Amino acid sequence: MNYALTVFAKDGSLLLNEAFDYSSDQEAISYGRQRLEEEGYSHTTHRLVRSGKLLLFYR
Repeated sequence: MNYALTVFAKDGSLLLNEAFDYSSDQEAISYGRQRLEEEGYSHTTHRLVRSGKLLLFYR
């Protein structure tokens, strides 16, 4: 399944826009959280989606 992880700056610009494939939502969520930690964006507005389904969100 195809997932998209997007991180937004306060002005709405994109800080991170990454697509990746995983076989389950839980694997994708785990990877998304890991990427946010690596990039230092855990507490920056972000979302993880699959086919329009919101899996992870922080505002």
